[in-house]
Parts: sequence; C-alpha cells; structure tokens
Amino acid sequence: MPIKSKITVTNIKNLVPTDKRLNDTEISGFHARITPLGLISYYLFYRLNGKQVNYRLGVDGQMTPAQARDLAKSKIADVTQGVDVQALRKQERTSTKYSKFSTLQYFLDEKYTPWLKSRNPKTAEKTVKAFKSSFPKLMDFQLSDINAWEIEKWRNKRLADGVKPATTNRQINTIKGCLSRAVEWGVIDNHDLRKVKTLTVDNSKVRYLSKDEERRLRESLRVCDTAFLEVIVLLAINTGMRKGELLSLQWHDINFDNKILTVDFQNAKSGNTRHLPLNTEAFNELIQWQKLSGNEGYVFKDRNNQPLKDFPSLWAEILDAANITHFRFHDLRHHFASKLVMASVDLNTVRELLGHSDLKMTLRYAHLAPEHKAAAVNLIC
Repeated sequence: MPIKSKITVTNIKNLVPTDKRLNDTEISGFHARITPLGLISYYLFYRLNGKQVNYRLGVDGQMTPAQARDLAKSKIADVTQGVDVQALRKQERTSTKYSKFSTLQYFLDEKYTPWLKSRNPKTAEKTVKAFKSSFPKLMDFQLSDINAWEIEKWRNKRLADGVKPATTNRQINTIKGCLSRAVEWGVIDNHDLRKVKTLTVDNSKVRYLSKDEERRLRESLRVCDTAFLEVIVLLAINTGMRKGELLSLQWHDINFDNKILTVDFQNAKSGNTRHLPLNTEAFNELIQWQKLSGNEGYVFKDRNNQPLKDFPSLWAEILDAANITHFRFHDLRHHFASKLVMASVDLNTVRELLGHSDLKMTLRYAHLAPEHKAAAVNLIC
C-alpha cells in the first residue's frame, strides 16, 4: 500500500516492494515508486491545462533523495511558468542532436551489453548477437519509437517466413527486457510492449527417442570418426545438459571422487548453479575422454584450447546415418527428462536436474507418467 512520509535516505532504504509508493509529505506530487524487483524511481505528478502527468525524475542509485527533491522543485517552477516538462523532454529526445544517442543500436552497445557482461560475461555476446540478428531493422529506431505496432508487424513477418511462434515469443521477450531496462535507467519514460501478447504454444508435445531410435543413434556414434561427438551426445543423454552448458564445461567442474558435475551459474540459462550426479555411463565416458584429451581447460576444446563451437553438420550426419528425423540436439534434453518421468521419478526431482526455475516448465513431461493420474483419481473411490 502507498505510504506517506518525507522522502529521505532512511525511508527509501526501508521501502519494500509491497509498499509500491511513497508520497512525500513536503512537496505535493513528489513520490517514489518501487517495483516488485526492488527498483526505486522518483516521480513528480503535476497537472497542466487539465492534463495529469507523471514525470519521471530518475532512479535511486543514480540520484539521491535530496537530488530528486531539488529536481522536483525545479520542475515545479517550470510547470508554474506554463512549461510542460514532459513534452519538453520528448522533444529533446527526438532532436537531431540527441537522436543518435537514443537508438536501439547505441543503447545496446553503450549500456545494455556492458550491463549483460557484468552479470554473465560468457553469454552476453551471444545474447546480443542473437538480439541484433532478430531485430536488424530496428537497430536505427529511437527507443521511444519501438512500440507494440512495430513489434506486431515484425512478428507477422517472422511467422510468415516460417519462424515458430515459440521462437518469436522468446525474441519478443528479449526486446521487452531491453526496453524495460531502458525505462528503469531513465533512458525512456515507458514502453507499451506489454500490449504484445505472448502467442499460445503447445509445450506438452516433446520429441524424444524411441528405444529403437536410441539404439540406432548409439550405433552411429560408435562408428563416427569424430571422437568428441559420442562423448558429448552420451553426456547429454545422461545429464540433460544444454548444448551451451556442455560446450562451456571445464574439467574443474567435474568432481570425479564424488561423481558430481557442476553447471556453473554463468553458463546456466537459469543463472543458477546446479550439481548433477554422474551415472555409470556418463562417468565412464568422461574418464575415457580425459585420457584422450587431457584434464585441463575445457572438456570439449579445439586445437587452440578454446571451447568448441557448434557442430550442426556433424549432428546432421549422425542423424542421417541413424535414420532419425525431426530431432534437434536440444531434444536430447527432452529425451533425458522423458526417460526419468517414465521411470517414475517425481517431477520436482526432474525439475532440479534440468535446472528449471519453475515447475510449470517441467509439467510438459507429466503426460508421460499416466500412472500418477490414475493413482490420483483412484484415491476418491
């Protein structure tokens, strides 16, 4: 609930997300807002020509409560003289002098990418590269001009080109996150991409290997000339690790004494470290691979001791040799989860092994355990 008190350093520090808003008791319209994630911003509410305006003063951390108060007084003086400070800000941001500094390209290069690198340096470049490849025509747009209509047009074109709805959902979420960060940092006042609704996707259908397909895949791997491929595929089958997690895996991440493999938070999609027990096959594959490749640096590395890049051609050849169709490397992760569920492993354990942050993501495998549903309905008999 909104509370009333003088906006001071102490009162700002004591704000919690459930407070939502702190209204200053000395300056009418001056207030602070806190997001569910704890970000605090300062605002000034004013009326001009019958219009209500909420002017963003800045973000806590980039300005102190005292500085926000002084700025609020200054803007009130302008409004008293008939100046619409909100409209003036928009004019300044679209001026020729400012325009090149407020494009999506500039924001990505100068602000967003450095921030991503500070959080997860190993994946930042990949994330931004994918971002730019998804939205090349928006790079020269002013941030304030990227609206719901532009994104809807972009999505319609992507869908017409055959891009899957789930893919466009992920890509739209990336640009939503980027613009939300721009709002939090005071680069733009707001954005309306929340109006762009997520497309419904049926995640209940998962592709996993039949017993015969897995047998054929293993046979193809055994006769493959590329040594690392059998190891990385069998490791994926037995751990459910993502391809990126496997390619960034280092020998120091593996505790052979306790048979535990650690996925470092910097390489995990969820941003959380997880510890995976190694079963007999995974353990033996790593032991043998270590004898061939050494025990320092990356587990899967090139001649320059750098992590291996993607290997789509090799993967396609293996699938072709095994006569397996419509199966991505990522589907090995689904295969791992599906085998666990069909072996009656509870969904929460599957969630922990996969590193899902939400059980909803794991529920896509629930239909593979029909005995659980049967047992549930039998309880009321």
